Amino acid sequence: MKQPCAIVAEDEPHLAHSLQQALQQLWPELQIVANVRDGVSAHAQALSHLPDVLFLDIRMPGMNGLEVANALAEDWPDTHALPHIVFVTAYDQYALQAFEAQALDYLVKPVRTERLARTIERLQRAPVAAVSTEQSAHALHTSLHQIERALTTRDVQLPRLQAIQASIGTVLHRVALDDVLFFAAAEKYVRVVTAEREYLIRTPIKTLLQQLDTSQFWQIHRSTVVQSRAIAWANRDANGKMWLRLNQHPEPLGVSRLHTDLFKAM
Repeated sequence: MKQPCAIVAEDEPHLAHSLQQALQQLWPELQIVANVRDGVSAHAQALSHLPDVLFLDIRMPGMNGLEVANALAEDWPDTHALPHIVFVTAYDQYALQAFEAQALDYLVKPVRTERLARTIERLQRAPVAAVSTEQSAHALHTSLHQIERALTTRDVQLPRLQAIQASIGTVLHRVALDDVLFFAAAEKYVRVVTAEREYLIRTPIKTLLQQLDTSQFWQIHRSTVVQSRAIAWANRDANGKMWLRLNQHPEPLGVSRLHTDLFKAM
């Protein structure tokens, strides 16, 4: 039988060390393959090692635990089952009801031995899937979205965008939303692509989505949002990956498996 393995992602070194020691005592068969301090490293190491279990701190630099889990739901290879995820958090009991409602496990800081033991029992009893599927990834994504909404302390309604203020070099332009073919995250910026040219803005994709009409602009990947009427066709390649081709633009855009449902009727 394959030895189970895990990754611990916790930005407080003493808490990470304490959790790893407790895991070694309570579950000696579990191999800790990586111990990381930030979300970007957690995402990278998880895709490198493909662990059975992830212990994710909710509040980490770079990407928080929910963002890491969402990214892994998109990027996880179909040949391996999604990992079991245990969130480590300092949230109060009221907020923790969000995790319980979605049947996702959590540990409260500081982690108590008896609570960790119950978590380990659940993990050891959990059924093992052979592969990851679009359905399992979508279910995880939906649960994470519900948790994120529940943990939001206040519902801030951002104004609907009418146009984009974007730059080319040092020149600021006003770009009509109807002219935008797609938005794509690129390191510190977001590309605003029209049929004629490309602009850069600093507004994150997540914030843009709160200000766009989602019947007009569709998120097809965590880093890409497209103008729905600009889509010419969608198809899958030999590996099952879905791609879009837009009118008036040659660049193919990849669709993550979390968003393929948008194109079932196409």
